[in-house]
Amino acid sequence: MTAVKHIVSIGECMMELRHRDEENLTLGFGGDTLNTALYLSRVGAAAGLRVSYLTALGDDSYSDRMIAAWQAEGIDTGMVARLPGRLPGLYIIRTNAAGERSFSYFRAAAAARDMLKDGRADDLQDNVAAADCIYLSAITLSILDDAQRRSLMAMLDDARGRGARVAFDSNYRPAGWPSVNDARQWMLQAWRRATIGLPTMDDEQRLYGDATPEQCVARLRALGVAEVVVKLGARGCYVSAGSKAEKVAAVAVVDAVDTTAAGDSFNAAYIAGRMAGLDPVASAGKGNELAAIVVQHPGAIIPRAAMAGFSLAGAK
Repeated sequence: MTAVKHIVSIGECMMELRHRDEENLTLGFGGDTLNTALYLSRVGAAAGLRVSYLTALGDDSYSDRMIAAWQAEGIDTGMVARLPGRLPGLYIIRTNAAGERSFSYFRAAAAARDMLKDGRADDLQDNVAAADCIYLSAITLSILDDAQRRSLMAMLDDARGRGARVAFDSNYRPAGWPSVNDARQWMLQAWRRATIGLPTMDDEQRLYGDATPEQCVARLRALGVAEVVVKLGARGCYVSAGSKAEKVAAVAVVDAVDTTAAGDSFNAAYIAGRMAGLDPVASAGKGNELAAIVVQHPGAIIPRAAMAGFSLAGAK
């Protein structure tokens, strides 16, 4: 029997208000690393993957609903701190006719900003380091103060020392950082600890001026990232691992309703594929396949039934 592999996703989940029209909104929840954790749990269960989420929430009814929803999806919540008197962050989504979205954030006092304070980093160190794979994003880094970022880097060092994979998505949101130099500084620290890189080309162009995915790959491979998948949106992705590099075409989508969580779901299927033993190109194909399903539905989290035809089996 194949041993269960444990993946820890670290970050923030927020309440999501999505415009149905100018006056009516639908309540849900989402956040890049939570979206990835949830899709990882859905697609990885059959492959023996166990997913935990590390964050902090409040002790309010909305936080209760989030915890219950995550547990219903099979996500382990033992690493979720509950901070008295605090609340989750909130974001509002507007989506245009082409399915592209814009966000408004209300998160300055969100509980997740203190997820590793008050001794919690020390308490979680061994559990995180014992995982088979750790996933985080630049948004994870952006909400933490410098002391917590240093604690997180120490966690990654410990995990790498014990043989864990570290997957990082440089999900760059300028509003979350004091300056572009601050973002570059802390992303550099994460890249130096990553074994799997999951950047988006648009973000890397804004941060570093990369003109091509090949340039992005060369820069990250020089930092020691052994496996890099550059997401190219509707053009698919560019995969570089070992001595091989290959473009993987996107899955055609007739009607893209909402691109929210396209990259997050790609990351989930890619990581699940790699942890299940698929090669990088096959895993990227699975990432494109799942992202194509997700963008045909509104919101970050689509109904489970919409994914009925997806599995990690049969990768080409």
